[in-house]
Amino acid sequence: MTKGSAKSRNAAKGPPDGARGGRNKLVAQNKKARHDYAIEDVLEAGLVLTGTEVKSLRQGRCSLTDAYASVQDGEVYLLSAHIPEYTEGTWNNHAPRRPRKLLMHRREITQLAVALKEGGLALVPLSLYFKDGRAKVELALARGRKSHDKRQAMAERDAQKEMRNAMGLALKRGRR
Repeated sequence: MTKGSAKSRNAAKGPPDGARGGRNKLVAQNKKARHDYAIEDVLEAGLVLTGTEVKSLRQGRCSLTDAYASVQDGEVYLLSAHIPEYTEGTWNNHAPRRPRKLLMHRREITQLAVALKEGGLALVPLSLYFKDGRAKVELALARGRKSHDKRQAMAERDAQKEMRNAMGLALKRGRR
């Protein structure tokens, strides 16, 4: 066997172009978080999981609706995220709402701790996904919105949408 044939065989086994470095599979999204919070900063963290949790996530089973993250003793934990028990699991299955440690650099953790102590900010998970075979969570450093702020944000979104639609119609008319 020549070197060229081994190279081409291994290239065929790898991920398709564009798959490396991107989100491979979205498991769960917290759509309500973007409505309830004004997002100031977004960052990515890895998750420490057990085997049955990974299998349950690969089936697309997870809920982030009431989840949040906090810094405790210099480590970041994801709390109240619901990953249901794996259906084919044995007595060694995981607890659905257990605290899960997040993997981040020490520098990022200290910056988060300082920002959270400042007050008025929360650490909210936006989405959970697999990236290159590893479970990742997208966290947002966010400030809570009041009900009038939510209405104002919705009105701004609607105005932007109408403006884009009007511009799209004007561009289409100009082409005729």
